[in-house]
Amino acid sequence: VSKRGASSTRPRRWRRPSASSAISPTVWTRLLHPTPDEDGIADPVLTLTSIILLLRPFDVWWVTPFVLVAACLSLVLRAVRRAPITWLVLAVLVAVRIIVVWPLSDNHIYLLGYWCLALGLALSGPAPAATLARSGRWLLGAAFAMAVLWKVASPDYLDGRFFRVTLLTDERFADASLVFGGLERDQMAENRRFLKPLPEGAVLLNPPAFIEPPRLRAFATVATWGGLVLEALVALLCVIPAVGPMQAARHAALLVFCITTYALAPVAGFGWLIATLGLAQCHSNQKWLRGAYLSVFLLIVLYSEIPWTGVLAEWTAR
Repeated sequence: VSKRGASSTRPRRWRRPSASSAISPTVWTRLLHPTPDEDGIADPVLTLTSIILLLRPFDVWWVTPFVLVAACLSLVLRAVRRAPITWLVLAVLVAVRIIVVWPLSDNHIYLLGYWCLALGLALSGPAPAATLARSGRWLLGAAFAMAVLWKVASPDYLDGRFFRVTLLTDERFADASLVFGGLERDQMAENRRFLKPLPEGAVLLNPPAFIEPPRLRAFATVATWGGLVLEALVALLCVIPAVGPMQAARHAALLVFCITTYALAPVAGFGWLIATLGLAQCHSNQKWLRGAYLSVFLLIVLYSEIPWTGVLAEWTAR
């Protein structure tokens, strides 16, 4: 037998497929190909998410350019906006940002990462609209349930101390305390001196007076229990797979929460995300409800950019 013939009868060695060939071309096509509009995910949901990414600083200089470029391209190019790979890459970038600045990320940055992942997975699946609506409902339910759990487990929240102190010491709530709490600016300054931490064991010889008008105490009580009850209601309605009137109640609770909470709470990014997740749960024929969520999104933008409590405080001080 010739050497050539012997080599031809030698059994072939099995080769392990490379990492690139392990992923089916169909999967790559599905991730890169834009999802058609008729598959149900409304463009405003994707557009608002891109706007959120543009408006939220990422605090990591080498991650920020990639996020900004992807968000800008998704705003102007439909093919980028509706491609699953866009949102999967953005989810990875948000995760990288969380890891790099650990543990200092705000809570809504985690929710933003989960939401980008949900968008990418929904756009690559067989029923994008239904999948995304379900994901948005469960994300909202989990976020609000965790918020309620934290409040119930915190004694300084349930007894009202959290807001009684925050309304006086957090500069972002100062104007609201003046308007709704009946305080004056010199009283606010006295209260802050009273609440200023001292070295361990130290006691002031002549401590400043602490002034807490009944209106301020009532404002803190409403903020404490109103927020807790409304958050618990949203969590319950999101966990229950409700239809009909219960579904309408879920949307109403979400809209009321956004309109009231973010008028004072300085966390617009969270409010934009909640409005966007609510919008993703709207059916194509619910145009008025979609308009309501879009209006609330814009209202939260105005809340964050217009110091309306400061204007009221100046007017009431005259």
